[in-house]
Amino acid sequence: MALHDTVIKMVRRSEEKGSKAPDVERSIKSKAGLIINVFAALLAFNMWFQGSLNSKIMNNTIEANDLWNFYQAKSIKQTQYELAAQQTTDINKSRIWMEKAVTYEQGEEGKVALFEKAKSLEAQRDHYKKQIPWIGYASTAYQLSIVLLSASILSVSMALFWSSFVMFGAGIFLMLQGFLLFL
Repeated sequence: MALHDTVIKMVRRSEEKGSKAPDVERSIKSKAGLIINVFAALLAFNMWFQGSLNSKIMNNTIEANDLWNFYQAKSIKQTQYELAAQQTTDINKSRIWMEKAVTYEQGEEGKVALFEKAKSLEAQRDHYKKQIPWIGYASTAYQLSIVLLSASILSVSMALFWSSFVMFGAGIFLMLQGFLLFL
């Protein structure tokens, strides 16, 4: 009789577990599809932002290099006029050439303005370079959250389901760090 009761209890427990499993499975499947789309949308935005940063880094580097080349050309011309002014015995030519040399320093396209523009572009580029790794880490976290969520559907595991949200939260934190650089 005791064996019979034990077997009946085991069958009832397995029936109870069996009835819970479809509920969990249905719950995970009904929620996971929409959640995966949300995760994937944020991943797509993050990847777009990363590409945008890469483009800005490249453009700022090229533009800064162009400005430095222009700066260097102006410096060479300025030096040539200064040397010519020092080496001539004609005072009028010397004065004209020194005035011309000074013009290379000032103005919208003078050396001072070129220097400031190039430094500004380099500072922006360096800022973007600091953001890039964080955005990359966020993309990885979003991808892992999608993998965990997909695995939760296949294995009917609530632990994997909720761990995907933890990973997604880490992705949001990393993305915000990439945007704001608060650490």
